[in-house]
Amino acid sequence: MNDNYIIQSVRLDNFRCHKKYILNCKNETTLILGENGCGKTSVLEAIYVALRGKSFRAPDREILKREEDYYRIELVRDDGEKIIVVFDGGKKTFLIKDKKTTRLPRKEKYPVILFLPEDLHLIASSPTSKREYFDRILAQINERYGNSLSKYNKALKQRNELLKQDSVTEEELFSWNILLSKYGVEIRAMRRWLVNEINGELTETYRSIADNEDIVRLEYKSYTANSSESEYMRLLGLDFERDKMTGHTNFGIHKDNYDFIFNNSPAETSASRGETRSLILALKFIEARELKKILGKKPVVLLDDVFSELDSNRQKCLVKNFKENQVILTSVDGVSI
Repeated sequence: MNDNYIIQSVRLDNFRCHKKYILNCKNETTLILGENGCGKTSVLEAIYVALRGKSFRAPDREILKREEDYYRIELVRDDGEKIIVVFDGGKKTFLIKDKKTTRLPRKEKYPVILFLPEDLHLIASSPTSKREYFDRILAQINERYGNSLSKYNKALKQRNELLKQDSVTEEELFSWNILLSKYGVEIRAMRRWLVNEINGELTETYRSIADNEDIVRLEYKSYTANSSESEYMRLLGLDFERDKMTGHTNFGIHKDNYDFIFNNSPAETSASRGETRSLILALKFIEARELKKILGKKPVVLLDDVFSELDSNRQKCLVKNFKENQVILTSVDGVSI
């Protein structure tokens, strides 16, 4: 299989607004043209599901076309192999080489650079949006990260449900505190690693786009500071009365945030619109390089109507940096690619 291009075609059945849809892909760049609301993003979403195992937008029940009882995705790779995804209204299955599984096998997952219009507003977005953005990157780079985050979130949900009960005791929370501490410390370490990797390239990559001497960096602000597992446990315990009163867990890595710094000032207030767009482009280019370096595969690039948000120079920069990747993009108007 060519390590640059992996998608030959995609067929959708009952996927969001599409009753039936077939996309035949080109080796380098495939353009999906159409008005807003016609389901262009849904095609990218289906590709993401086939390559990564789950949607970046919603649970499977929300993806299923209204009044239908199943959806199906068939992605054909350039080596002739197929990835078939079927959701029957209750469970999702993957069929690859005549083997059926309920999860996409790790060896079958393929790296994806996903570029959505809202990513261009990442710098001023909420802490939740920024955590989700970097969590998505880390889950591709490190399978263990995705597993740890999933276990952390499940434990957090269980703990929060207990906290809503008036009769809850500290002893009932103990086992959940252990899990939150264990996975919280792991997640924090991997988030710090990613930020260090990004910062090693961020200023140089940004300057190659913006053609100036600005200095940029990403700061990771962990709500848990440098606490060890035992200290994490202790701090969770200290918050018991407050948690019980509010009905949710107030301490933990689910409160973490990321800040972009532009010439030693918060980028949100000091960088211009053009500068923030250059910063996000730099972030995307670094993400692609990291995925290639660690996974040994050139990621498929999915661009959802982002060209309309960029001026001609940044459009050219985007095309240049992803010229060795398979790119599938959507647009309302024709674009020069």
